[in-house]
Amino acid sequence: MKLFEKSLCLALILTVLFSFTGFAAGCEDIPNHVLRLHVLANSDSEVDQALKLKVRDRILAESKGLMDNVKDKTEAQEAVRAALPQLKAAAQDEISKQGFDYPVNVEMVHMYFTTREYQTVTLPAGDYDSLRVTIGKAAGHNWWCVIFPPMCLPAAEEPKELGDVLNANQLGIVEGKGEFEVKFKSVELYEQLKNYLEKK
Repeated sequence: MKLFEKSLCLALILTVLFSFTGFAAGCEDIPNHVLRLHVLANSDSEVDQALKLKVRDRILAESKGLMDNVKDKTEAQEAVRAALPQLKAAAQDEISKQGFDYPVNVEMVHMYFTTREYQTVTLPAGDYDSLRVTIGKAAGHNWWCVIFPPMCLPAAEEPKELGDVLNANQLGIVEGKGEFEVKFKSVELYEQLKNYLEKK
């Protein structure tokens, strides 16, 4: 794609976003405060999807208390990186217990997510840091949650919540649900175009 065409596309999307720059800016900053968990099944077969949930449950159980005393995303990433060998061993053990021999990979990644709803919040599209668990070919549907703040991890102490790590504007965005549906879609299109242009 020619530089002129790239510039024209970017200018168009920025013009669309200009009317709600506060919303877009809030969306872009949310990934800086959130750490996600992403589990991918080997395939979409019934048995592979069931195995994915077993591995998910094992990862969550092994992560109990992992975010205790963690104050911010940087500390959360450090805690997860230190636990990677333990988490991988647990995932591989669970796969074996369920009678499969799929390989498993457990790693910290920076990856793109579309707009996703989880419990009572909606996380906007964007590039997020994530603890990613891939089973076998990792060609099946995924399961995800937020592990910092620990929305899906059991904790021994009072855990941090989204309101502890996001500002009032950002919290309003993620808890807005249907109120911001069109804006979420616009941000998603913007993020997809940005990723496309960066790869060209």
